[in-house]
Amino acid sequence: MLQQKTRLFFYIYVSAFLLVGKVVKLNNMFTTYLIGIFVFIFGACIGSFLNCVIYRSEQEKSLKGRSFCPNCKHELSWPDLFPVFSFLFLKGKCRYCKSKISWRYPLVELLTALIFLLIFNLQISNLKILNIAFAFYIACVLIIIFVYDLKHYIIPDKILFPAIGIVGLVRILDFSFGILTFNHLLSYFFAVIVAAGFFLAIFLVSKGKWMGFGDVKLAVLMGLLLGLINVLVALFLAFFFGAIIGITLMAFRGKKLKSEIPFGPFLILGTFMAMFWASQIIKWYVSLIIK
Repeated sequence: MLQQKTRLFFYIYVSAFLLVGKVVKLNNMFTTYLIGIFVFIFGACIGSFLNCVIYRSEQEKSLKGRSFCPNCKHELSWPDLFPVFSFLFLKGKCRYCKSKISWRYPLVELLTALIFLLIFNLQISNLKILNIAFAFYIACVLIIIFVYDLKHYIIPDKILFPAIGIVGLVRILDFSFGILTFNHLLSYFFAVIVAAGFFLAIFLVSKGKWMGFGDVKLAVLMGLLLGLINVLVALFLAFFFGAIIGITLMAFRGKKLKSEIPFGPFLILGTFMAMFWASQIIKWYVSLIIK
């Protein structure tokens, strides 16, 4: 996974973050900004680890072992592993073989940092470590699926299935402890039926030509995460942005209607937007209809 010095930095950071979150009250604006910076750095570190997970999943390699250059296989030292900054300092090239480093690496690190910071900002009024940890985990799963499907047109089961199991278990536990009402639990159940059933119908009618079965499985996770109303918002946004990107690619990149374009990234985008802004989007849409 990560080298010893990187792991040590990671453990120190997590310990400091948890300690500050427990001891310091968040009504101080300076403290809030300071913890926000910590969350951003933490997200970037996790993004670096996600890059490792994505690459080694592509190569079907174990996560154990030191980080190395994909081109020359030289083991990386700790100055090469700082998220985003190492890429900029090395001018996007390997320190040892001078081969170009893909822009995917700093972009994933930066995206993860920004999403973690957004999650923290949304949770700051009701700060609960377990809720934030769960949201961070879901964000990591969605980012891995986004990048992997965008590159390989495949949604990895070994990432998706554990996430479905964990989210399903969380919903059951929330209901058992009275956090969720029975109606809320039904909302998640019907969300799975509607979302997965919709994509399954498309998959069966087209015999897999219009939609892959991976999207059906991803819809199960979306339903468990979002509930009935929010999953409809996510699906609407996914098709909306998918249509825009598809038309743009046909216009400027010579893509045809029969060209393959992975739909998983659009589902992930819709899921993130529904997680963060579903109520605002619904209010905006209703206001347009009323006018």
